[in-house]
Amino acid sequence: MPAHLLKSKSVRGHLDDSVIRQVLVVDDSRAQRRVLVATLTRLGFDVIEAESGEEALLILGSTHIDLVLSDWMMPGMTGLELCRQFRKMPRDQYGYFILLTSKNEKGAVARGLDIGADDFLTKPISPDELRARISAGDRILRMERELNEKNRLVIATLDEISTLYDALDRDLVEARKMQMSLVKDKLRDFGQSQVSLLLKPSGHVGGDLVGCFDGGNGTVAIYAIDVSGHGIASALLTARIAGYLTDGTPARNVAFEAVPGQGFRMRPPDQVAQTLNELMVSELKSDLYFTMTLAYVDQGTGDVQIAQCGHPNPAVIASDGAVRFHGTGGLPIGLVTDATYETHRFKIAPGERLVLYSDGFTECRDAADEELEEGGLAQLLTKNASLRGGEFFEALTWDLDRFADGQAMPDDISSVVLDYRGSAPDKKSAKKT
Repeated sequence: MPAHLLKSKSVRGHLDDSVIRQVLVVDDSRAQRRVLVATLTRLGFDVIEAESGEEALLILGSTHIDLVLSDWMMPGMTGLELCRQFRKMPRDQYGYFILLTSKNEKGAVARGLDIGADDFLTKPISPDELRARISAGDRILRMERELNEKNRLVIATLDEISTLYDALDRDLVEARKMQMSLVKDKLRDFGQSQVSLLLKPSGHVGGDLVGCFDGGNGTVAIYAIDVSGHGIASALLTARIAGYLTDGTPARNVAFEAVPGQGFRMRPPDQVAQTLNELMVSELKSDLYFTMTLAYVDQGTGDVQIAQCGHPNPAVIASDGAVRFHGTGGLPIGLVTDATYETHRFKIAPGERLVLYSDGFTECRDAADEELEEGGLAQLLTKNASLRGGEFFEALTWDLDRFADGQAMPDDISSVVLDYRGSAPDKKSAKKT
């Protein structure tokens, strides 16, 4: 190959911070090439020369070139066509291209810019102008390469974030499965009553919890809990609370107390709330808190004992579909150290249903940013009063979605419904351990 690689012998101190290192000079005139090569070598560049456009393409295909200085008018492939082919080449970095023209070719400058040339030099070449044009090209290449490096770092960072997000997403999916497993039986029959459970987190995991357990002596306990905040911290606290109200062993359930020689008996709801508040403040020491409604229903009499701890007012659906609300609010659990709670009592009749629910229902907003509130919820409960179990919840959440006009639910949705039949109670004591 008649191309020559000329390594600079000059001092290159002024090029230490230059991004242009390798220069290709293309000219069919050997004398013109020698002049340019000598000038560029004195400036400290590594120079390769080619006597035709075809030869230059071979060099460009195998060698990294930062800057091309090409004569416009050459036999065979012109400098303009060489520029066109150069721009088609796949390159990791941008290459600067300067066309050398004679004075009578100045009218074609616009065409050269359209093809992809970056700059022009008029022959005969002034060394000072050549150095200035190369410096301008160096600034452009420096910005392009700095931008490429920043883009590379951004892409690498995004890839790392994506990998972490995928791992977190998998963990959250598993966490959701574990949280949903806290509600083992969504429909449970206690003989004189039937309990249905709904738990629908707004995200992967949430802070709502619903459940029920047999209190013994014909009593059924139901509860609805809403931990402040969202995400993993709330879900972990929810799982911890579920352990305090376990349906498995009375000895591990804070709603029971041991009676010497008699096994276990239920503690009043207000005492259970007090115990949970003490546990939150003294043991868990979390910035989170939770609201709760804990209700005991006597299946023989329909008497209801309830502790309301900042949770929405419980609703009772009568047999004719009419809805009434009970409750006085109360303080959340874990928010105030010396909080006190009360047990309230009311009665439900056979054929009525007791409904505990989260504020995800009443605080749901429509397209006009208006909340559903108790009045709107009462209308939905009445509308679907003829349905039972899963069908009731499905219709209720469907209507809630319609009210929200298809907007994503901002909060978790949970509910417990106890259908009271009111036949003779089945007197059973809680299991002994």
